[in-house]
Amino acid sequence: MQLVRLVRILSSLPHLASFCSPFSSSAEGTARLLRVGAVLRESRRFSESDVVRYSEVSGDCNPVHFDDAFARTVAGFDGGRVVHGMLVASLFPSVIASHFPGAAYVSQTLTFKLPVYVGDEVLAEVQATYLRQYKNKYMVKFTTKCFTNEDSLVVEGEATTIIPTLTLCK
Repeated sequence: MQLVRLVRILSSLPHLASFCSPFSSSAEGTARLLRVGAVLRESRRFSESDVVRYSEVSGDCNPVHFDDAFARTVAGFDGGRVVHGMLVASLFPSVIASHFPGAAYVSQTLTFKLPVYVGDEVLAEVQATYLRQYKNKYMVKFTTKCFTNEDSLVVEGEATTIIPTLTLCK
């Protein structure tokens, strides 16, 4: 009964309206399953408001995120204010959880290659490289990459997750 209530509440939230229940069937009647090599993507443009809210939660008030002149002259970021690297990297669990509700992160490595500037469009991409059944769930390793301008690699790494099913929800 509480699960049904939770699903109703989550479904009523605009950003979670596409929540996929593991108990529902797909509209076509055939489920798409995650396989090694599968690529999942999500894009996002980070605004000044996103940076401010992240700073409030994280406590990271480095002036490179808020002061354009400081970012350009003192820190050498030609594009001005920089989005927090960890805010950009938060796209990876977002991509995974949106396709596999209930996913749990085990680990994530990250290498920051280039800055992401406030207002940049970022494309996050995760690619399944390893699948193994683990009890009644699945351990999955993903390569993780973020790009700006569709070709500039800005962040890369590897994530290990435990997902409840191989059925893609999106």
